[in-house]
Amino acid sequence: MTISEILKGSDYNLSQFSNEKISKLEKNIEEKDVKGKLTPYINCLVRNKSIKLTPEEIVRQLYLMVLIDDFHYPVSRMELEYVVSFGREKKRADIVIFDKDQTYSPYIIVELKSPKLKDGKEQLKSYCNGTGAPIGVWTNGESISYYHRKDPNFFEDIPTIPNVNEKLSDILSERWTIDDLIEKDKLINERKSLKDLILEMEDEVLANAGVDVFEEVFKLIFTKLYDEMESGRKKDRHLEFRNYGDTETELKEKLQNLFNEAKEKWAGVFTEDAKLMLTPSHLSVCVSSLQDVKLFNSNLDVVDEAFEYLINKSSKGEKGQYFTPRYVIDMCVRMLNPSANETMIDTAAGSCGFPVHTIFYVWQKILESKGLKKSHLFTLEQKPQECTDYVQSKVFAIDFDEKAVRVARTLNLIAGDGQTNVLHLNTLDYERWDENLKDENWQETYFNGWNKLKKMRVNKSSNRDFQFDILMANPPFAGDIKESRILSKYELSKNAAGKMASKVGRDILFIERNLDFLKPGGRMAIVLPQGRFNNSSDKSIRDYISERCRILAVVGLHGNVFKPHTGTKTSVLFVQKWDDVLCPKKEDYPIFFATMQEPSKDNSGEKIFVKKKENNEYLLDSHGHLIVKHDLFNHDGLTHDGIAEAFAEFAKKEGLSFF
Repeated sequence: MTISEILKGSDYNLSQFSNEKISKLEKNIEEKDVKGKLTPYINCLVRNKSIKLTPEEIVRQLYLMVLIDDFHYPVSRMELEYVVSFGREKKRADIVIFDKDQTYSPYIIVELKSPKLKDGKEQLKSYCNGTGAPIGVWTNGESISYYHRKDPNFFEDIPTIPNVNEKLSDILSERWTIDDLIEKDKLINERKSLKDLILEMEDEVLANAGVDVFEEVFKLIFTKLYDEMESGRKKDRHLEFRNYGDTETELKEKLQNLFNEAKEKWAGVFTEDAKLMLTPSHLSVCVSSLQDVKLFNSNLDVVDEAFEYLINKSSKGEKGQYFTPRYVIDMCVRMLNPSANETMIDTAAGSCGFPVHTIFYVWQKILESKGLKKSHLFTLEQKPQECTDYVQSKVFAIDFDEKAVRVARTLNLIAGDGQTNVLHLNTLDYERWDENLKDENWQETYFNGWNKLKKMRVNKSSNRDFQFDILMANPPFAGDIKESRILSKYELSKNAAGKMASKVGRDILFIERNLDFLKPGGRMAIVLPQGRFNNSSDKSIRDYISERCRILAVVGLHGNVFKPHTGTKTSVLFVQKWDDVLCPKKEDYPIFFATMQEPSKDNSGEKIFVKKKENNEYLLDSHGHLIVKHDLFNHDGLTHDGIAEAFAEFAKKEGLSFF
């Protein structure tokens, strides 16, 4: 019996196969009498037993010949009619080739059932998703399609499949550079945020992966930042934080090597022996979620939002650590107008929003003075030496939460090209700072920054008074300090009669501590609970501030600004320490007051974005990102002038030293 006789009347056609293979198969057909009818049978190449030769089986046996003769896959790695479970339902995949390292993991799935591509591809996708197989093949004997499963919703066409000695990466000629990433960035093209993608990863893999989600996602973002930076500085370099068709084991090995390089470049964030703890298959899904995202833009707000989510998730906000929205930070920076020769510190740094945005602001000034333009990838390119010098010698940050410090160090190491002055210290308990020097690990990580911070002290034998030009902070509001050893160091812990209180709000001590960090004429922006400005019981605090400083401004923030973490109503206080030259003492002077009118977030804490009036489409900044709707400042002229611009006018009129 001939093959064409068997195929007669079916939809199958064998134009894809060579005549040699077809005649070889034909020679091996044997006919058996089944219930008085001659029926074609063949000895199956994989199952090694005689099976009935249907049109579909002809295509399968011919394709097995292709896999064995042309791609050299051993029969021992193949299984036919492989069972794939979908809940209670079980289906059978036509041909499965297993991974050579993980011999139980499907590597290639071949589907031949349906002569229609659309039906066949859907079936194939469900099998690949159900088994995690990275490669799928669909054929009906006439046409053939090869797919690389990038993630559950995205199957990419590939030109062929790898042979037994190749990796998928060998045949995928598409290698991404940083320019490809800019063009295809998921955040812009799909309007997603990095936080959304992390939430998806949590749903899909991380929740059941048995790992510390914060640590593992942090490692991946850290590694990807490094990869983007390397490619940003060498434009023809191919990005490595991508699955170019590697097996899961190969991908994990590649990423671990990349992570090791990143740890070396940006030391003091992870321990030397830190490793990626996700399994190869979990890692593979996470990489496909993150690989099409560009983390670097003109600033670091993409990464920032993700870190805020992760830190809050891991510490559940119990330390009263709520990250300051970046638009509030930008307002503070614009109002204090730092310059390149001034020193700046954040004493409750969180993920370092104030220092990082101060850096961007000053960099912009440096570039303008040199007549240079800020590019799309400003943060990852080599910058003028003055820019890195500024980060490495003028910008400092302190926080007592170790996770926050590591995130902050990452963002600062990027800005400072591998050097940073972000220190893990308890700002309020400065008496015990020197004890850290006995801890070898602390020493190793923070020694350089600590040495630079010491040079800023007023008195070499005390860690109390410093001489910073600028301080910006959003100290934790939650919790009182009750240790008398700490309280005894602070004026604000004493009542009118000079008796020490048994407990004092943490933010109150931060007011005094922060003023100790400033030199005469130094200026500060601090976020405080609204009550500190109105409660009659807090009058002594207000008196203490006005004795030591000129009150420059008070800006009331909208109640939704810190949602979903807290609905506490807050204001930002701006002051300048009295100084004979920079801020001569006055009894009577005007103060700038303003209240934020636009909420910037809805009641559930989701950001509200600016839309254009004419067509109701979202307004985008120069990097294609959405703009939060607020009235704190204008966005390079894209939105109306806001509070920061009004303050600048006020400052010039008043002749303030820093405008």
